[in-house]
Amino acid sequence: MSVACGMECVLVVGCLRWGWKRCTYIGSYDSETWSAASAEEFEPVPRICRVILAVYEEDLRNPKFPPAGGYKMNPDWVVKRVTYEDTQGHAPPYMIYADHENREIVLAIRGLNLFKDSDYKLLLDNRLGMQMFDGGYVHHGLLESATWLLNEESETLKRLWIENGSQYRMVFAGHSLGSGVAALLTVIVVNHRNLLGGIPRSSIRCYAVAPARCMSLNLAVKYADVINSVILQDDFLPRTTTPLEDIFKSIFCLPCLLFLVCLRDTFIPEGRKLRDPRRLYAPGRIYHIVERKFCRCGRFPPEVRTAIPVEGRFEHIVLACNATSDHGIIWIAKESEKALHNMTEKNSATITTPPKVQEIERLQSLQQEHKDALERAVSLNIPHAVTSPREEDPSTSKEESIESQDSEPSEIESTFKSPSGGRRTNWNLVVELLKKNESGELQLEKDAVASK
Repeated sequence: MSVACGMECVLVVGCLRWGWKRCTYIGSYDSETWSAASAEEFEPVPRICRVILAVYEEDLRNPKFPPAGGYKMNPDWVVKRVTYEDTQGHAPPYMIYADHENREIVLAIRGLNLFKDSDYKLLLDNRLGMQMFDGGYVHHGLLESATWLLNEESETLKRLWIENGSQYRMVFAGHSLGSGVAALLTVIVVNHRNLLGGIPRSSIRCYAVAPARCMSLNLAVKYADVINSVILQDDFLPRTTTPLEDIFKSIFCLPCLLFLVCLRDTFIPEGRKLRDPRRLYAPGRIYHIVERKFCRCGRFPPEVRTAIPVEGRFEHIVLACNATSDHGIIWIAKESEKALHNMTEKNSATITTPPKVQEIERLQSLQQEHKDALERAVSLNIPHAVTSPREEDPSTSKEESIESQDSEPSEIESTFKSPSGGRRTNWNLVVELLKKNESGELQLEKDAVASK
């Protein structure tokens, strides 16, 4: 009897301890060991957030819901605006904006619309381990959406880049659902840059705002030099390991789902999580905006921390009332603007001359951090991890090797007639070059069919 009572006491104490740790866990703990981001590298984030917000507007000349200070965009530079009627459910609405002031070509994709069935169909088009891609796993529906979008807009993007002297940066951005599409679109473009006019890898950037978990850990680390995820404090989506399709099946009982996920993940060892190649993560380098502290009321001046984490990559659900509100693009845009303003003021108070050398040193430190993260992923035996992001650069290896094996150019750069009478790349076949079988070998569609 006494033994049973003792075991019950131990169990109760253990449960109370777990409950206390989980209830007092806040989002800032995820990045407390990270370094602070610089104003130069974080500067594009508020601007990109405003471009994403502009996708929700029907007319930028007469905006209905402008953020504080306005969109700061030139309506004449909007190249194309695409609605749900135009995408026919293949992708969320998006906008192409030629930002001549900042020398950027921006493709911005809006987030999930709770009233559109097509967005739910996009999320539900997946199951765990369904789609292997570039040596890892990705969300199948988001990959299909990214491929469709490239089929529609790659020629426009290529034309804009060439017309502007091949000097502009190509920026892909999205929020929530759109962030997953933008991230996977970036992976495709990076691996086939020659099909967009030969744009260098250094001129491609992706900003995934409130990102969905859309790719496996090896891919998230591999493309951290071009993909940046922006997360506000306690945002639930980058932390929820439950597949997207299950999250939005339970959207009307989200707090219950988050609690159950939190309980389940407590008993999964870290090593088991890292060894699971099908487990999806938030992509790329992470910028974490922190503005709240434990047992402190209200919001504080936001600070931005950045890293390319391998272990503990936003694995802990935050049981807080802000877990859903921090997911909103409006709040992220507002707090990122504040954070940038604070960083700029801090720099201007301590620096009297342009920090040219400091910018170069920061760029070198970012490159070294990416290299260290890749090596760390390999040392942890993460499936399909590589030591260099350029080891499988198809612009110099994949396509050349395939061209040497197959003299027919249609195998790689298959084309079809466009409505204007020109010819453009069929990205559905191009993407097949990045799909691999379980052994990690390249697998074209005809090989996949034959293997079945």
